Amino acid sequence: METRYRLFIDDIRDPVAPNWVLARTSFEAITALEARGCPFEISFDHDLGGDDTAMVVAKKLVSMDLDAGGGFIPTDFLY
Repeated sequence: METRYRLFIDDIRDPVAPNWVLARTSFEAITALEARGCPFEISFDHDLGGDDTAMVVAKKLVSMDLDAGGGFIPTDFLY
């Protein structure tokens, strides 16, 4: 799995640099986590339109780390 990437979660704004993976919804963000592994940096926008929020992603991130025995989130993780 690719783990050296940055994840930008926002339904409206674009990342300031092109080296971020962009997710417009919590579903897109979780799909990136499942496909690419945990990024070393995440930019969270709370409200993602309608009832969707980045809290869904945060909870999934914690769940994935717990399932991996604490080995999913890298030690150099930035939030």
